Amino acid sequence: MQTVILAAGMGTRLGRPFPKPLTPLKDGRTILAQQLENIRGVFGEGTESLIVVGFKLEQVMEAAPDVTFAYNEVYDQTNTSKSLLKALRATGDRGVLWMNGDVVFHPDVLRRVSDLVAREQSFVCVNTATVAEEEVKYTVDDGGFIKELSKTVVGGLGEAVGINYVAAGDKAALVAKLDAVGEQDYFERGIEVLIEDEGAKFLPVDISDLYAVEVDFDEDLERANEQL
Repeated sequence: MQTVILAAGMGTRLGRPFPKPLTPLKDGRTILAQQLENIRGVFGEGTESLIVVGFKLEQVMEAAPDVTFAYNEVYDQTNTSKSLLKALRATGDRGVLWMNGDVVFHPDVLRRVSDLVAREQSFVCVNTATVAEEEVKYTVDDGGFIKELSKTVVGGLGEAVGINYVAAGDKAALVAKLDAVGEQDYFERGIEVLIEDEGAKFLPVDISDLYAVEVDFDEDLERANEQL
């Protein structure tokens, strides 16, 4: 089991003087600490975690000294596609569960997907209760797998929440697509191109009954704290 947290960004929209994953929550933990506790609580203390760092990397490394790190040295010029690319290249041939470093979520999200991880099924966790214009949305094909995945999707069925898995068999192809997409693309673009070009099967996993809040603005942080 290999997990990855994407924590290289500058978090300019939230406007804190430190990396966004280090944002304190009302229970005394940081977002990063909540994520790591969820991972270890569900998959075990020995679960391998890798954090992609960039902006003020020393602070993140000091906050989580018992994990490994990959450095996105162009964190201020690239988006999550290139941070994920760094992580996938650093983790060998194994399947990878990854998440954005600003997601506060219920640990049952990971329990819900554990069977899919065990049987090597690539997936994207989604919330079907809301379809906001500025979020990454999705549609499905006739088989129920993801067909489109981007902020520009029309008629989206829900939003991606930033927690995903790529099976070992899909990993090399996803690496190639992430390498080819634009510097400012989100990692979802790599998944979408992989689906378009090679028919990869990513399953949408509905976690609408559980909380998973991406903290971009102060109101998101308030909502996450309410859920906690």
